[in-house]
Amino acid sequence: MILRTQRLVLQPILESELNILYTIFTDSYVRKYLCDGKIFSLQQVEEMLNQSKKHFEEEKFGLWLIRINSTSEVIGFVGLWYFFDEEQPQLIYSLLPKALKKGYATEAATEILKYCFDELGYEYLVASCDQPNFESQKVAERLGMKQIEEKNLNGNSILFFRIDKP
Repeated sequence: MILRTQRLVLQPILESELNILYTIFTDSYVRKYLCDGKIFSLQQVEEMLNQSKKHFEEEKFGLWLIRINSTSEVIGFVGLWYFFDEEQPQLIYSLLPKALKKGYATEAATEILKYCFDELGYEYLVASCDQPNFESQKVAERLGMKQIEEKNLNGNSILFFRIDKP
């Protein structure tokens, strides 16, 4: 289930790449927007990785590492994940700060959208982000997603975006 774009390779995260995923999750920028400032333990990240592996085996989705084609450097991850007891997973991505503002998030997320609609047969896809995360809002807009809802969850204002299958 390796996916490729013009500049990126998206590859399901392997057990041997636990420390890479842990490094992403413990980055202060990533923690601010993806983890509400929480610091995940190595064990918690390992549980996520195991869940991702299970999702790939059972449902053909999970978390993919984002690598730059030319260098194989890991710059983040993208994928599908259950968050709020939905019947279908949401789009998720996170980039390390050095990879921001280069279009990588939009490029990787576009490939996941294509995978969702063409391979998984989804009729729509939802994404959410904290209200102050303007960069993620811009990515959602570039993907053609429309804001459908705003909820206050655990004291955080969360924006929900949706795109329907073309």
